[in-house]
Amino acid sequence: MESKEGIDALFLFATEGILITNEKGEIVNINPSCERLFGYEKGELIGHKIEILVPHSYLHHHKQKREAFNHNPHSRSMGAGLELFGLRKDKTEIPVEISLSPYSSPKGNFVIAFIIDITLRKQALEKIKNYSEELEKQVGKRTMILEEAIGELEQTKNDLKQALEKEKELNELKSRFVSMASHEFRTPLATIMSSLSLVKSYGDRNDKEKQNNHINKIKASIHNLTDILNDFLSVSKLEEGKVEKVSEEFDIIEYINGIISEMKPLTKPGQNFDYTHKGGTKVYLDKKFLMNIFFNLISNAIKFSPEDKSICITTDVTPASIKISVEDKGIGISKEDQEHLFERFFRGNNATHIQGTGLGLNIVANYVQLMNGTIGFESTENIGTKFNITIPQ
Repeated sequence: MESKEGIDALFLFATEGILITNEKGEIVNINPSCERLFGYEKGELIGHKIEILVPHSYLHHHKQKREAFNHNPHSRSMGAGLELFGLRKDKTEIPVEISLSPYSSPKGNFVIAFIIDITLRKQALEKIKNYSEELEKQVGKRTMILEEAIGELEQTKNDLKQALEKEKELNELKSRFVSMASHEFRTPLATIMSSLSLVKSYGDRNDKEKQNNHINKIKASIHNLTDILNDFLSVSKLEEGKVEKVSEEFDIIEYINGIISEMKPLTKPGQNFDYTHKGGTKVYLDKKFLMNIFFNLISNAIKFSPEDKSICITTDVTPASIKISVEDKGIGISKEDQEHLFERFFRGNNATHIQGTGLGLNIVANYVQLMNGTIGFESTENIGTKFNITIPQ
């Protein structure tokens, strides 16, 4: 290989493209592989400037680089870190990798360029890049699906937790009701049994006054039992979401007077209703919801007010809303108890001796909320309480 024939063989049969340029950048020799690479016939490139193989967009830049290399010739890879392209005879561009090696001889200074076509490598890299991008997309999709599944699982977990808490709350409600009812039912039932025996006894003696007195006690006890059952049924329906609002138009004055007539028999001796109305008479509301609100507020006013006191009811109808107030002159609510007033089963410290479930005001607040209304109150101990409700129409 040290002979001229060996060196010529390396040059002629090398698979890499090899060409030699002089200081002017003219091609003085080129091997067959390089001619085939750029699509030229044998000897066709001899004497041409190297720029014939450089794409037009790189020409100016290439000339500057070539001149700089001639001033400081050294072996190196050309265009390190850059993408290099060669220009074929048919004007197509191919990606290439070029190494430069300068050498000197008695004939002058020359540069050997070793050129490799990296088209297949670029295609392989592009395939790898595309595959990588596609893989990233697939991973992204799978990750998104997984995140959605985790989100749904988390939502299911939260829903289940809420359902369990709801069930626990309902079970607690039922347990508290059973405990409360066993106590609250016992007294009126005992009163009924005792009064029934006395009614018969006083009937035999023809003592009408005492007989009527015990009949009234029986009626009051039955009313208390009915209150307890109604309160529990209302709370149960509200908790289970079985209550739907059905609004209709009706005359509010006629409606309130009907409620007053129905509740008049439940009043204590000397108690009476003072009802006043302002504004229009037609309203568009749910009658059953309103009935539950009035029934509970008026029942409380009767229970917590002494004999010979008035219960004041007012209604004020405007095109936008109906304002309702129910005021008693009863025992009132202490400052300490006021913040708990609408809580389920809450009973004020000054009301423990009066029969009740502690559910009434909680029911009222729920029905007001279902009607998109607001409820407030004013109360002073031993003076009375006034409930104010505003419901939009």
